[in-house]
Amino acid sequence: MQPNPSIVRIGTRASKLAQTQTRWVQARVAEALGARPEEADEVAPLVLITTTGDRVQDRRLLEIGGKQLFTKEIEEALLDGRVDMAVHSMKDVPAEQPQGLAIAAVPLREDPRDAFVSRKWGSLAELPLGANIGTASLRRQAQLLAARPDLKISMLRGNVDTRLRKLDEGECDATLLAAAGLNRLDLSEVIRELFDPIAMPPAPGQGALALQTRVADAGAEWLQRLHHRPTELAVAAERGALSALEGSCRTAIGAHATVDEDRLTLVVEALSADGRERWRREAEAVLKLDPAAEAHAVGFALGGEIRAEAGDRLIVG
Repeated sequence: MQPNPSIVRIGTRASKLAQTQTRWVQARVAEALGARPEEADEVAPLVLITTTGDRVQDRRLLEIGGKQLFTKEIEEALLDGRVDMAVHSMKDVPAEQPQGLAIAAVPLREDPRDAFVSRKWGSLAELPLGANIGTASLRRQAQLLAARPDLKISMLRGNVDTRLRKLDEGECDATLLAAAGLNRLDLSEVIRELFDPIAMPPAPGQGALALQTRVADAGAEWLQRLHHRPTELAVAAERGALSALEGSCRTAIGAHATVDEDRLTLVVEALSADGRERWRREAEAVLKLDPAAEAHAVGFALGGEIRAEAGDRLIVG
């Protein structure tokens, strides 16, 4: 890929949400390349890739190999030159990058919070005793049970439309979804309650996008025009905790960071699957010489403290 290429092929999952957020990126890529909005499909065509995570919908991710199953096939397309850039939901990106690839830019973040969605009930507190909440997320399961041990948790996977349809069909009384995805799909009207990200930290990187390229292409000037520095630093801190805790679909980890000029605030938590044990750490730091590395180090330190305290109780067998 040249410093200012004429065409950038963008790899993305084929789901409606993935295409919607990638179209948002595509418009900004076209602008960064100096193209007119109507030329976006010519200068930044989308290449739709179905991942293993999309194909297998009847099991939790921890049973079939983890979050990397949403990125693996797209990363293979990057490595073999079929696409020039990939757009991922940051929360689906494993803590370590495959050899030869890099996260080249992090655009402005959407709302990172979890949203409570129900057709009958206005909030988590309003749910009756023993209500059934559908989720495939171990973190959400653990956080829900920590707040409401009486709840029944059932496995609910699929894209946003599928989950809302299953809710309408009565498979569960409520579900939790990322506010960012609902906002991007113009479905924010279904949100009944937004959870405080300090009290109930979302997945590390939730609401942010990762623009991934080959390492050799990561420094391109046009890519930097898509980059949002405060989002990068907040995500670096959250993913630092993810790295320390070896975060995967077998660990219930939440993290939320904010950056105000050079000041970072971070909360990290991990829970046992049943929500009965909960480990939390919070920190503030001033970022100085190498802000991204320092932010990552703060997250890694907090994650390390939690890991030392919790030990094997973090891992679901």
